[in-house]
Amino acid sequence: MSVSEDQVGRTNDLIDAFGSLNSASGSSNSSSGGYYTGASSSGGTFGGGAIGQLANGFGSSYHSYTANMVADRHAAEYNMRHKNRGMALIFNHENFEVPTLKSRAGTNVDCENLARVLKQLDFDVKVFKDCSLKQLKQHIEWASQQDHRDNDCILVAILSHGELGYIYAKDAQYKLDQIWSYFTPQHCPSLGGKPKLFFIQACQGDRLDPGVTMKRINRTETDGETSMSYKIPLHADFLIAYSTIPGFYSWRNTTRGSWFMQSLCAELAANGKRLDILTLLTFVCQRVAVDFESCTPDNPEMHQQKQIPCITTMLTRILRFGEKGALR
Repeated sequence: MSVSEDQVGRTNDLIDAFGSLNSASGSSNSSSGGYYTGASSSGGTFGGGAIGQLANGFGSSYHSYTANMVADRHAAEYNMRHKNRGMALIFNHENFEVPTLKSRAGTNVDCENLARVLKQLDFDVKVFKDCSLKQLKQHIEWASQQDHRDNDCILVAILSHGELGYIYAKDAQYKLDQIWSYFTPQHCPSLGGKPKLFFIQACQGDRLDPGVTMKRINRTETDGETSMSYKIPLHADFLIAYSTIPGFYSWRNTTRGSWFMQSLCAELAANGKRLDILTLLTFVCQRVAVDFESCTPDNPEMHQQKQIPCITTMLTRILRFGEKGALR
């Protein structure tokens, strides 16, 4: 596949990292800076990844919770035949009060493109710009308190700076479990058994991925009780799609937007009502991995670098959006 200049980008490729964005050595992935305002309640016992942060939000529990059954026990696909598709909350962070964080040029392009394709998929899109941590939590708490019984799912997208295990609001950093935990069934019963989708455009560290050149070689390689009630884990039915893998930079073009959001929006627009979400996200990963490469010839250390998204899924069924009118 040939790579066009538009796909590679030019000298305005940046990274969504903590600290100065001029070079890799100028950034920091410290989690003990003066702008952290809230840690996980369990002290990080389970680690900082997506699964670990979900687990960190909850200690051992002997409580029993109940939610309405929205699909048969062994249904292959999620029930996407509710009246509404559901809410899509986009938190778009361009400017920051944290002195070490630069403005994120290009993020408004990401936000506009994502809002457009989500509306095409019948989501009720709500955009929030440059929220403080307090404001962000208020919006999330409000969403979790709504009645989602007539909704298929919920989607949250966060476009911001980040570092390993943390993401930034306008004025402070926070752990992502502080957002996810609002939507587990004991806090939001009307979303029990329904998909909860999170898309995170942010760095997860300051490491670079130089990629590897693939060369063709001349060798062929071959290689009954559905209506009864049932219990599901509190953390089931979540999907978290990160723009990059833990510890690594996430690239953003100042005029075209981030590589991840460009690819996600293109796939949602082309195949959002045809492919299931995991197949679609596989092709998002392919687009980012194959079609993009940093172009910063004035900074050799950052030049010709690559990126790969990271998908963490706790989905228990196939998720396919489909045509909303045809599903009713």
